[in-house]
Amino acid sequence: MPNLNSNRIDVIMTDAELLAAKTKFAALEASLPFLIGLTPEERRSLPKINVSNKVFVEDAMMHIRNTPGVLPAYVDVAKLEKDFKLFGQLDELLGLAKRITEKIQDTVMLAGSESYVTTLTAYRLFGAAALAGIPGADTAHSHLQTRFDQAMNESAPETEVKK
Repeated sequence: MPNLNSNRIDVIMTDAELLAAKTKFAALEASLPFLIGLTPEERRSLPKINVSNKVFVEDAMMHIRNTPGVLPAYVDVAKLEKDFKLFGQLDELLGLAKRITEKIQDTVMLAGSESYVTTLTAYRLFGAAALAGIPGADTAHSHLQTRFDQAMNESAPETEVKK
């Protein structure tokens, strides 16, 4: 559990570094102009390939190539092969993208957690200072308490932090 003495992430990006990263993401997206977006309904309804049926597709393609004349002409084998090759290429890129996405998500989570834990401590210290009669502490604590209560009421169960 993070605490004030455990600061695992202690860095910020310069404006130039952030701009460079965003530019690289934009360049990556531009280099794949054929990427499309699906609606939530399309995502739910499309049959999806997985490890088991990938082998099925590979076996079917082998039989299609090795048994000419069985399938009608309207089955476009060249398009099938292109689709499956693109699937493999993008699946490889997806693995790389997932790795960096996970690292970004983890770093966002850690930086946010460290910020939140430290401000929770400050909130408690303002409360103690208000009880001790330190000038200004009661105003700060009252303001933070309103924000804290609002945040706790809006938090999903998985994002709640124990006091």
